Amino acid sequence: MAEDVDVVAPEEEEGGPRKPFLEHLEDLRKALLKCVAVIIVALALCLFFDAKLAEILEYPIRRMNMLEKAKPTVTFVIGSLRLGPYEVAPGDFAGLPPGAPPNVLFKVGMARIGDEQVPTLKIDPQGDPGATRIKLRNLNPAEGFMVAFHIALYGSLVISAPFWLYFLGQFILPALRVRERRFLFTWLGWGVFLFMAGVLLTYFVLLPLALRASVEYSTLLGFDAYEWRAEEYIGFTCKFLLGMGLGFQFPLVILTLVKLGILHYRQLAHFRRHVIVASFILGAVLTTPEVLTQVAMAVPLCLLYEICIWLAWFWERKKRRAEGATPDGVDRPMV
Repeated sequence: MAEDVDVVAPEEEEGGPRKPFLEHLEDLRKALLKCVAVIIVALALCLFFDAKLAEILEYPIRRMNMLEKAKPTVTFVIGSLRLGPYEVAPGDFAGLPPGAPPNVLFKVGMARIGDEQVPTLKIDPQGDPGATRIKLRNLNPAEGFMVAFHIALYGSLVISAPFWLYFLGQFILPALRVRERRFLFTWLGWGVFLFMAGVLLTYFVLLPLALRASVEYSTLLGFDAYEWRAEEYIGFTCKFLLGMGLGFQFPLVILTLVKLGILHYRQLAHFRRHVIVASFILGAVLTTPEVLTQVAMAVPLCLLYEICIWLAWFWERKKRRAEGATPDGVDRPMV
């Protein structure tokens, strides 16, 4: 009697049943329509929360103020009217009490004393932590709508990402073998992790440095650097975040080529100097032309490339061990 042998279903091994070309096009059309629909729904939702999204995108400006040692500021709030913040020197402004927060917030109101209404001036003990000298301006009637639309569009692409990735996966996965699916899920997981790492690093560190460098250069040239067009700031910030997130996908591309046998760790070590130069060029393109931000962006990319070299060496060493060769035959990457 023959022994039982596990048989893998052809469809599972080959990735599902084959379809005519026109049916594939129809499936692709349906997947794209679903992606567009979910992005439009997310866009409509984001339009209702534009103020919150704009506040998130303005955080690097407030972060920039935290990093620099600016003069104290005063801000006056009269009902819904907000004046300031204005830079002041402690000796030039008698209304600045000792021990006050660095960004003093004065609230102007009215109080009744007898039969008369008299103005009042109250100091907020918490200060104004969100005070920033830089103001974002809309310079034409249509610009307000365009800024709101761009903010909502960028937000909708991020919020709807899990859904349109799922719809695209429904179209791609049936054509892949089981092993290819596992590789794709692993690659996707690391891709999301590296993308978020690049975005968070840029959001909390690189963007405030780049914005501060821009202000310092403008001040050095004698220009007013405290009024920016909102549309240009939003576009620069979103492109910077997206560019850095995509830049952090570089290790996945390198390691995929290593797995496919196209690249070897010796080749990676040989091109180390070229990658360093390319990282600084990328930093100059995506950031302000200032050394500090270029270094801050190039260093993580160079470190990720170095990790790729050592991973490629480790995989080669592991492969030789599996083949019965001595691991000593694999040289370590050149430093």
